[in-house]
Amino acid sequence: MADEEKKGSPTETVEAATTHSHTSHPSSRGTSEPPPFIESHLQPQYVVENDEQELPQRAGQDLHVTEDDLLEAQELADRLTLAEVRDIMIRVHRIHEFDPNFPIVVLHKIKAFLDHEYLFVPLDDIDDEKNKFTAHEDLIAEMKLEAALITTNSPYAEVRAVVDNHDDVNAPSSTIRSWAIGLMFSLALAFVNQLFDIRQPTIRVMANVAQLLAYPMGKACENWLPDKGFTLFGVRHTLNPGPFHRKEHMLITIMANVAYNTPYTNYIIWVQYLPQYFDQPYAAHAAYQILIALSTNFIGYGMAGICRRFIVYPSYCVWPASLVTIALNSAFHTGENTPVKGPLGTTWRISRIKFFYAMFGAMFVWFWFPGYIATALSKFSWLSWIAPNNMVLNSIVGFNNGLGINPFPTWDWNTLLWDSSDPLMVPFFSTINRFLGAFASMWVVLAIWYRNVYNTGYLPINTNRVYDHFGHLYNVTLATNDKGLFDAEKYEQYSPPFLGAGNVVIYMFFFGVYTSTLTYAALYHRREMVTGFKGLVNSFRRNKVATDESELDVHHRLMKKYPEVPEWWYFVCLVVAIGLGIAGIKGWDTNTSPGVVFYGLALCIIFVIPVGIIKAMTGIEVTLNVLAEFIGGSFVEGNALAMNYFKSFGYVTCAHAVWFSNDLKLAHYVKIPPRHTFTAQMVATFVGTLVCVGVLNFQMRHIDGVCTPDAQFRLTCPGVNTFFTASVLWGTVGPTKIWGHNGQYTETLVGFPLGVIIVVFFYILHKKFPKLAWARQIHPVAIMYGGIVWAPYNMSYVWPSVPIAYLSWIYLKSRFLGLWSKYNFVLSAAWSCGIAIAGIIIFFTLQWTETEFVWWGNEIPYEGCEGKACTLKTLEPGEYFGPRIGNFH
Repeated sequence: MADEEKKGSPTETVEAATTHSHTSHPSSRGTSEPPPFIESHLQPQYVVENDEQELPQRAGQDLHVTEDDLLEAQELADRLTLAEVRDIMIRVHRIHEFDPNFPIVVLHKIKAFLDHEYLFVPLDDIDDEKNKFTAHEDLIAEMKLEAALITTNSPYAEVRAVVDNHDDVNAPSSTIRSWAIGLMFSLALAFVNQLFDIRQPTIRVMANVAQLLAYPMGKACENWLPDKGFTLFGVRHTLNPGPFHRKEHMLITIMANVAYNTPYTNYIIWVQYLPQYFDQPYAAHAAYQILIALSTNFIGYGMAGICRRFIVYPSYCVWPASLVTIALNSAFHTGENTPVKGPLGTTWRISRIKFFYAMFGAMFVWFWFPGYIATALSKFSWLSWIAPNNMVLNSIVGFNNGLGINPFPTWDWNTLLWDSSDPLMVPFFSTINRFLGAFASMWVVLAIWYRNVYNTGYLPINTNRVYDHFGHLYNVTLATNDKGLFDAEKYEQYSPPFLGAGNVVIYMFFFGVYTSTLTYAALYHRREMVTGFKGLVNSFRRNKVATDESELDVHHRLMKKYPEVPEWWYFVCLVVAIGLGIAGIKGWDTNTSPGVVFYGLALCIIFVIPVGIIKAMTGIEVTLNVLAEFIGGSFVEGNALAMNYFKSFGYVTCAHAVWFSNDLKLAHYVKIPPRHTFTAQMVATFVGTLVCVGVLNFQMRHIDGVCTPDAQFRLTCPGVNTFFTASVLWGTVGPTKIWGHNGQYTETLVGFPLGVIIVVFFYILHKKFPKLAWARQIHPVAIMYGGIVWAPYNMSYVWPSVPIAYLSWIYLKSRFLGLWSKYNFVLSAAWSCGIAIAGIIIFFTLQWTETEFVWWGNEIPYEGCEGKACTLKTLEPGEYFGPRIGNFH
């Protein structure tokens, strides 16, 4: 860049400041790239002398910045001109105006600074000019320091805590050993997860296990392998390129992360092939299975790549889940250990890696108690134990079948991870908003159940099952013919489907989540989305420089040193994936139009950016499964198999795009070259898909009684049974009878306008009263998301996260920032890994062999109404509730 070559320019100043050794990352090499927009201006320039020592500390407290970060930014702050600071702050205010993660105190100061227009207008009299700056020297000096802090590092303390703002462009990432270890774990995780995906209880080996085990394997390769290799296209590839680097470690983790998920389309194969479902033998063709599995996966890749400038590159897209992964990576590869102050005057000197091992060991030992020895510690419904058969008490406080209103509901950390919303990982505003939504919707559940609305009093209050009018589980075969298609005559003689109170509320809030997601993106992030689209369009023009608001972000500037993945690579991936999907659907007798692929793509195009932004900022993922069922079932009512394809392409395409975007952010933070990440994701997904399809075929052909109550090794397929029930219910019976005109639950469609109203209300509130700190922390989509916690989850899964998140994100972060920055995300990673390893050992050594530990501590959680759900109302023999037979067509 021409500006960078100007001798003595402000850019050179930034370079000098950012090459300062950062004590948090002593192993880092290289520099953080200076912002290209900082340049000299022709107006009078004044450097304000500020002798007050409390200024840096005050600015540091506002942004939650450590002393090391202040030292790195101080030199740049002293050299920035007023015009440069104004330019930076205009951009910062525009980007973070509605960002609940950005400190509101800093935002107010920026607004006050920008409102002083006369500060930026040169005066004729030099004395008046100097007096003008003297009167506001504190504000100007603080703005300079905060501008330097924001541009030389991330504006978020949680990112600064684990992500290095320096890079070594010569560090290895795509090496022989990283590919060998990465592919090995991709194979292993895909094999194990597919093998046990249909078991009750199931077992999932997550990518954090691969990340934990990859480090000793990488170090072993470093110590034992010889430096032998070959040169290809001018690049030397060797078995041992030197020390096992953090970039290699993260590339292995990314490969494991994309391979451990089994293809969602495998559920379609199960319900097609097995005789107890649709009995369609052609589903056993491996080519058919591979085509539809690869199609849904790689459509997600194409969309993730195309949308990366919207949901990966911007600094406000934090992606909380990625920070825990990076914290574990940093713990292994950062040798420096700075003492930090803690509560009660303590000083913590333990290194991150030793802290990880200590907390990992503690959780590994502890999880044996709630996980096997005394499961009452996990489902600590001590209030229901007082009177296990009391219907009223248990419906309110019950852990298994109630609403879970309990101040101390669990001693199991795994319970808090039920939707991947670790309270140490996601911001406090996200946790509290989700809790507020659950708390508000709880009263709706109670009102519906106790007033017997929709006949819910005859059913358990908080169940996710579907029932008939006798209060029994809905038997879909009594409403379908031999081919699994809807039989109106049989349906009229049987029963319409009925939902419990918790399930009714879930659907209402699901509808609200979808409209609130789109409304939130349109109101709060329309400017960023427009900028992203302009950059996407410009990226296809040869001589047009892409517009990029992300240049403020130091990590984005550092990544510009590496060749970008061309947009056409992702478009080719997208086109090929569409072709695979069409070939799979058209090449076999699926009774489905290939247009379903484009339906899924259209749904993803509409939702992927709003869903990705919300996931990146809050850690909450809005899934499209209910909307895909609702729309797909309406299109192909009476055809369950076609609805399955609508659901798969409509839901999985967007979900995969979001998951893969999280991996792109991991690579972005760790500075892995984009083309290395692209290749690793593609290869790992392809290999993982082939392994899963191979295991699936083995299970289908060689396991006696698979997916039946008599199946070997407990391979009873609980997930497949649920998928089949849903496919027949929403595909065969169809949503028209349930939510159409005069349908059973038509009133719950009020969720659609409700989602718009709540977002508009808080948007207007924030615009009208911008200084209300609490209003800024309200996230309407997170509140709506809290309403879908029910059936089968409840307040016992949500409430415990609130005090823990407050302790971490509010108390420790504000009072002991060094302690929080050093250990918070490492603790989250350690406990998750401890649970994973302990769970695997418990499963294979005890649960697999059906070794049971029978005593009171394992029996009390399932006594009375906690074992078999109680209902508000009961039926006499021969009675049924709801519309009379013949009147519910």
